[in-house]
Amino acid sequence: MSPRFVASLGALALVSLAPVGVAGQAPAKAKTAAMKTWTPPRTPEGQPNLQGIWNYAPSTPLERPTAFAGKQFLTDDELAQAEKGMRERNSRDRRDGVGTDADVNRDYNEFWEEKRETIILTRQTSLVTDPPDGRLPPLTQEAQKREAARAEARRGRGPFDSWEDRPLQERCLVNQTAGPPILPVPGKESLLGHVFNFQIFQTPGHVVILQESYQQLRIISLDGRPHIGQNIRQWLGDSRGRWEGNTLVVDTTNFTDKTNFRGWSNENLHLVERFTRVDADTIDYQFTVDDPTTWTKPWSAAVPMAKSEGPIFEYACHEGNHSLVNILSGARAEEKAAEEAAREGSR
Repeated sequence: MSPRFVASLGALALVSLAPVGVAGQAPAKAKTAAMKTWTPPRTPEGQPNLQGIWNYAPSTPLERPTAFAGKQFLTDDELAQAEKGMRERNSRDRRDGVGTDADVNRDYNEFWEEKRETIILTRQTSLVTDPPDGRLPPLTQEAQKREAARAEARRGRGPFDSWEDRPLQERCLVNQTAGPPILPVPGKESLLGHVFNFQIFQTPGHVVILQESYQQLRIISLDGRPHIGQNIRQWLGDSRGRWEGNTLVVDTTNFTDKTNFRGWSNENLHLVERFTRVDADTIDYQFTVDDPTTWTKPWSAAVPMAKSEGPIFEYACHEGNHSLVNILSGARAEEKAAEEAAREGSR
């Protein structure tokens, strides 16, 4: 595999800071002013030009930590403090805890991390922007029952019993961080420096998003055609786009419950994304999720995106990848050892 890395602010850094009073809205006002004054370049057909290689880093938590209740943005000092602490705690050159899982998980040392002087993240304390408290709405009773049924179905079954128990991403089937929506999967927010790169192409009638991870391709039609029939369900849903001024608005339906967006939603998910290029190096990406069978009301989030120098590299997920075989054979070896130990203990 060929992941890229860049040092950035992490979720653990956010929760480690002491809570302070509510900050002003200066960062949001500055962004709004920039969007109004900057004129994006155009394609030969006159469309706003989103083309290029972009990235996002999954370091800001989806939901606002309780330590930052009522605080939407970090100050400059808080951001610097968070970054410094995160770098120190997540140095891959540390050798403490030798023989532990934490030490083994430092599989790449600092040499492999791409260093940049400018952090691509905003001062957001959460990706969720609505509700205003930065927290997801409560799950519906239907969703809670659905989750309980899933838990019951998993009872007596371990996470390593079969390849079917392993995540889709680990099996090289779908990279859910690539979207839609473009959002870190649960647990990935704490990955210091792991940047997800993607490339946007435009034609008069389509926008295409190529994700570096797994070379996942998403084709968005702009010709006004309706969504496909509700009986057809797809891994990435069915996307239709349109331009509203300088903003690309993408409406996606027809998801499948096989992907289980963030472990909660199902095929009733309705997603609206908004891509706006606010300067030469930044895309303002926002989305709204609506699924009345899962959440009590819709919710929205914003994920900072920055220009990458590129190029996009091949992400050879399968070639030379023995992890699944090793994981399952390791689980069988542990089970065999446990059975032998039990027999010895019964003698």
